[in-house]
Amino acid sequence: MSLPDDRVSGLVVKRHLTDSKTLASVTEFAKAAKISLSSALIEKGILTNETLASLEADDFGVPLVSLSKLTIPADVAGVIPLKTARAKKAIVFARDREGVKVAMNNPKDTTLLSMVARKTGERAIPYFATSDDIDRTLQIYRKPIDKTITELLAATAQKVPGIIPDAPVAKIVDELIYAAYQDKASDIHVEPEKETVLIRFRIDGVLRDMIRLQKVLHDRVITRIKVLSNLRTDEHLSAQDGKMRMELSEEDLDIRVSIIPVTFGEKAVLRLLSSRSREYTLRDLGMNEADLAKVTDAMNKSHGMILSCGPTGSGKTTTIYAILKVLNVRDKNITTIEDPIEYRIGGANQVQVNAKTDLTFANGLRSILRQDPNIIFVGEIRDNETAGIAVNAGLTGHLVLSTLHTNDAATAIPRLIDMHVEPYLVASTVNVIVAQRLVRKICQFCKAGTKVTAAELKKNIPVEIVNKHLGTKSGTDVFVGQGCKLCNGTGYSGRIGIFEVLEITKEIRKLIVERTDSEIIEQAARGEGMVMMLDDGLGKVIKGSTTIEEILRATRVEFE
Repeated sequence: MSLPDDRVSGLVVKRHLTDSKTLASVTEFAKAAKISLSSALIEKGILTNETLASLEADDFGVPLVSLSKLTIPADVAGVIPLKTARAKKAIVFARDREGVKVAMNNPKDTTLLSMVARKTGERAIPYFATSDDIDRTLQIYRKPIDKTITELLAATAQKVPGIIPDAPVAKIVDELIYAAYQDKASDIHVEPEKETVLIRFRIDGVLRDMIRLQKVLHDRVITRIKVLSNLRTDEHLSAQDGKMRMELSEEDLDIRVSIIPVTFGEKAVLRLLSSRSREYTLRDLGMNEADLAKVTDAMNKSHGMILSCGPTGSGKTTTIYAILKVLNVRDKNITTIEDPIEYRIGGANQVQVNAKTDLTFANGLRSILRQDPNIIFVGEIRDNETAGIAVNAGLTGHLVLSTLHTNDAATAIPRLIDMHVEPYLVASTVNVIVAQRLVRKICQFCKAGTKVTAAELKKNIPVEIVNKHLGTKSGTDVFVGQGCKLCNGTGYSGRIGIFEVLEITKEIRKLIVERTDSEIIEQAARGEGMVMMLDDGLGKVIKGSTTIEEILRATRVEFE
């Protein structure tokens, strides 16, 4: 439960955390970006999450508690049923002579406090805890999905002889989706094998085996998914794509479904499109201040192009959505053409590519230019025709955002030229190119320090980058995750971006017009201060955000 903007404003002034001029500026930014004032203050570096939590606790008039620093007995945490705890954002964390202590995101919820008091026969004492802190703590106490499904099947077996004919398939599918949502998975894979069905979740970019179901359940699980997605249940030999929506207590979750026939049956992949992915800012994604300034400068221009580059799954679209969130103001007409539309942007006009009606990126883009747009997002530049129209749109007074599949920022330039866009048009239109990868963040709850020597780093990272960060030091402190319940023993939780941002300066424009190789353009950009992806990654390793192995994995360099 976040505080209303007027309360945040009053508390910030009361504590003298900023001046009135800065507060007014941040308030305007929050309105333009359609985010809360508290989120804007954090994004601008005026508040930290800890300071905001302290402000909220003071406003409620209750103590602040940090659950991550406590060990809570299972019987105490279980006073509030898990489903209720998630919905109400509350958990009992202690029990002593004073009564039962309840960490809540809304300490004014007297109904919940009364329920806890009746159930325990003791006084319920409210404390404030952040929503994220409560969610993380509840993760420890929820049942693993394999145990949940096993109990569902066992309960059916006790009621009706012959477990499989009466297996609660609808409940199984619901539990799989909710478990994936709680694990912050991006995808669910339902993979038929010769004798079983393997369920895997993609969490933080890595697929993990979750449970194996009996093969006889496969067809029913697939049929249930097809029914929810409005797909043909009698078609088993061709690929089908659909979508569904599930109402969760946290949000209405949109899910994109793909089903294809494979060797042992039909495989389904469910892409979870959670609104949590829409809430990121560029700073949340890990962009440093210098790169953020370059992108902000390009965003503030009324024309030209902003390109986001990287392989599939590198977070390109999330970066573009973070930019669009800031640009989405009432006096601008934003129109997008996407395949598919990943997330709804309030106030924007979003067009879905449709090959059946010949609504391609190129044809859609032509039509969009007749819709009086200020800002255009082209989901991906795939062909010569789309590239030519997009570049000309950026040249004629529109701000165009798009994505390209290139390995780094500099190679995006010859890629456009290969698509028969004249070099002078590329030089005149492109303002900034953002290349990125996603790396897993170290779990903050099992983080432990270790040391690495400069010699070890130089085995896989260019000497000049290592020297830039370490200077003459023989080594440095880094961190690793040891594995805990919160991160499922992986040592990682969440992801962060590593970036290189190529600003098209006067010197770079000259090199583009001369059809210079991407290597020379990259060298010139580095001379002007561009931070390479590996460089940005090593900086995040030293800050304790991620590990060396993750950086090298993401940048396709082998770690010895």
